[in-house]
Amino acid sequence: MKRRAEPASAVQTGETAGLLTVDLDALAANWRMLRDRMGGPEAGGACAAVVKADGYGLGAVPVARRLAAEGCTTFFVAHAEEGVELRQAVPEAEVFVLNGLLPGTAPLYRRNRLAPCLNDPGQAGAWLEFCADAGPLPAALHIDTGMTRLGLDAEDLDALDLGALGALPGLVVMSHLACADELGHPLNRRQQAAFAAVRPRFPAARASLANSSGLFLDDEFRFDLGRPGYALYGGNPTPSAGINPMQPVVRLQAPVLQVREIRERRTVGYGATAETAPSAWIATLAAGYADGYLRAMSNRGTVFIDGRACPVTGRVSMDLLTVDVTEAVQAGSEIRPGTLADLIDTRHTIDDVAGHAGTIGYEILTSLGSRYRRRYLGEIETARPAQGSA
Repeated sequence: MKRRAEPASAVQTGETAGLLTVDLDALAANWRMLRDRMGGPEAGGACAAVVKADGYGLGAVPVARRLAAEGCTTFFVAHAEEGVELRQAVPEAEVFVLNGLLPGTAPLYRRNRLAPCLNDPGQAGAWLEFCADAGPLPAALHIDTGMTRLGLDAEDLDALDLGALGALPGLVVMSHLACADELGHPLNRRQQAAFAAVRPRFPAARASLANSSGLFLDDEFRFDLGRPGYALYGGNPTPSAGINPMQPVVRLQAPVLQVREIRERRTVGYGATAETAPSAWIATLAAGYADGYLRAMSNRGTVFIDGRACPVTGRVSMDLLTVDVTEAVQAGSEIRPGTLADLIDTRHTIDDVAGHAGTIGYEILTSLGSRYRRRYLGEIETARPAQGSA
């Protein structure tokens, strides 16, 4: 009789931690699709990439290198320190820093060729004053059209030197949509109209309004430069439409540490929040909330082992996760220490996991811990200096 193939095992590679696989080929395909929404291959410079929070938790450097190889020339980060690190990976690209210009940081921006997103009149004035001595330097001007977070109010523009701002090289005038993932939300139209009213005051600048979800609104939301983030990494930019147009980028796996038959009725995990039936099988996995598998998934999440759904049973703890594998064992699955379970994959996506946790996929991605072994598919190899070179 032919032996049934066992599920994938971490023991085969000698690894004991979880495995996070990032498909950079899929990420590149997502960027190309979003670029095409901005006008096609000839408009490659019209589609930026947001790689803040270490590339949404997946590694800003390998992500940016791959996208630069695809033709992406503009990147957005949150902090100046993120920009400094990214500059080494994409030396020729534009790098904008969303959190803006803090006092005393202008020399850091110039030294690393970073462009601040000027978020209030003080920042705009300080950057123009710095440029008066250092020479014109790139920047973005952030107009708040309804997010009420960072950004200038439209009336703040009356007190600024718009001619000097408009003369900055590569100026981007931008705003950020608050409800673009809700295609019919009335605030979308109000923000688009407010931004369109400001746009003529900077005729030479590039205008940028559309984030990931904004790229799936009507044409008038796209302007000159798209700024996708979440959609690049496989997240669904159109949840209200139901179907995710993006390719999956992430697969997260964790090894089984122990599998045991529970012969009598008993509780599982902290707080005794779950109870097993007699003859249940419980597997303990090497992942927990310290690894970004959120505690909110306790008694709610699902993992896949040998292609079969196994419900999370009991509370997620710091380093460990318990799942009920009774049905899989009874169906003939050979589950043993080292067997790899899928926590995120094509059957159970980032957005599915977020739904179980009562949050959004952005939080799931950016919470992924540092203990996973990372594997990149389609990574761009960087040239190594010749031996003995300086």
